[in-house]
Amino acid sequence: MTDVPPGIRGQLDEWELTSDGPVTRGSTSAVMFVRTSDGAPAVLKIASAAAGSEHEHLVLRRWGGVGAVRLLRADPHRHALLLERLDPQNLDAMWDVEACEVVAAQYRHLHVSAMPQLRSLTTEVEQWVRDFEELPRSAPVPRRLVEQAIVAGRELTSHPDDGAVVLHGDLHYGKVLAARREPWLAIGPRPINGDPHFEIAPMLWHRWDELDGNVRTGVRMRFDALVDAAGFDEARARSWVLVRVVHQVVRLLAGETSVGSDELTKYVAIAKAVQG
Repeated sequence: MTDVPPGIRGQLDEWELTSDGPVTRGSTSAVMFVRTSDGAPAVLKIASAAAGSEHEHLVLRRWGGVGAVRLLRADPHRHALLLERLDPQNLDAMWDVEACEVVAAQYRHLHVSAMPQLRSLTTEVEQWVRDFEELPRSAPVPRRLVEQAIVAGRELTSHPDDGAVVLHGDLHYGKVLAARREPWLAIGPRPINGDPHFEIAPMLWHRWDELDGNVRTGVRMRFDALVDAAGFDEARARSWVLVRVVHQVVRLLAGETSVGSDELTKYVAIAKAVQG
């Protein structure tokens, strides 16, 4: 195991795990297929300290395998999780509208009562609004959208944590895997307590290339499918999408995320599409 990072090697030894495949490195974590001491297949995940998933183990334990991958063991200090092994198939190959319906069905399992250990979405968005207000008028985003996001953000946080539930935080096509005990299970939450309508936006900006030449209609079809299947309020969902895409723009401009050639255009196009 000369190619295995020391952190993973140490966790394998401590939990008496056997490697069952190579290490797969993502932007925020390293994952390895393993076998437990009794030969059962599992997945070892080691997240980076800055991954924003420090409470992932708490939420997975709270979900208890309902709608999400089952947590087998955790070492929070090392950001290490031992998870049940799911199938590699995700929702990327499914018709996007049908995939939206699958994801909306997962909301009903995952949106459990708020947990005191988690961050508050209201507090986060109050800071986002301040960031929106500080955007210079010369920023490469329509000022009208920024001002609408400021108003929407204030309205959405006017009743702090009213109706808050546990949110996955980043649920999209690649974060739902096929499984044997359930058709589909969610993985990789970035949990936060907040409004369920917050969840929709990532489903609109992933698999973006498929919408080329048909952006407005494609975004609207996804948005409508999610709202209808989840039983969400359309106006509230629209406001959350606007706030989230403007937040993505702010992050891009601040250099917090990599800027592709069309990233700014993408987020602006989503905001415009959901507004009619």
